[in-house]
Amino acid sequence: MALHVFFVDAFAERVFEGNPAAVVPLETWLPDTAMQAMAAEHNLSETAFLVPDGAGQWHLRWFTPATEVELCGHATLATAHVLATEFGIAGPLRFRTLSGMLRVEQEGDLYMLDFPARGAVRAEPPAGLSEALGATPREVWRSRDWLCVLDTAEEVRRLRPDHGRIAALAGGDADAAPARVIVTAPGDDGVHDVVSRFFAASVGVPEDPVTGVAHTQLLPFWAARLGRRKLVCRQASRRGGTLWCELRGGPDADGIPAEDTGGARALMGGKAVLYGRMELALPG
Repeated sequence: MALHVFFVDAFAERVFEGNPAAVVPLETWLPDTAMQAMAAEHNLSETAFLVPDGAGQWHLRWFTPATEVELCGHATLATAHVLATEFGIAGPLRFRTLSGMLRVEQEGDLYMLDFPARGAVRAEPPAGLSEALGATPREVWRSRDWLCVLDTAEEVRRLRPDHGRIAALAGGDADAAPARVIVTAPGDDGVHDVVSRFFAASVGVPEDPVTGVAHTQLLPFWAARLGRRKLVCRQASRRGGTLWCELRGGPDADGIPAEDTGGARALMGGKAVLYGRMELALPG
């Protein structure tokens, strides 16, 4: 069996930036073991698999090298880019996923992801957090992931965490066992409002280069702090990437939700670049 695989740098303006993802269009689902083995073989933070699910709609799943995950922003953006550029399919695109229905539209050269926003609550840090990060956060908040606020963007950029210790932390959400940690601070360059990094060794990704899902938590948090709904966010990994974000909706159109998002949506725009194609031969 021959499958076509596309490799895309998401949230990137040129190759070797942003977050790479593999995209595998299918006619019907492969066994989960086969998809997991392919994701491990690619050894990227996520590999996306999609199957047609009606006009303009697909069923979309994501696998890290170690496990299936319920939501992935950059691999969704990569999938939209492949459908648009390789198959000539114009948006809006709809994806049925473990996290519900997701929508992607093109605005110029940006792909706009429309995801549910996630609120956060102030929390005591989990045991071992400062030792795992090599820094003591000024504040710790809890959502799906731990959200750790540092004083400066430079502190975020300089972090050298112990990934083994991060993987051993208790998870942020009581219903989400794996520990995933967002570290963030205000931007300092006059261009980016927010700087962040994302660590998830517990799901096989020690540091994710650019993480759309993390910004579903960062956006309502920083919108409340900074008093505006449109933010330019920079993920300060080695590869790095920029997201143009907007918080829409919520309990009060004139207010900015921070903890209870009340149905608010996180719109996250990014660019994408195809950097490779391959044909994969599977047994049988």
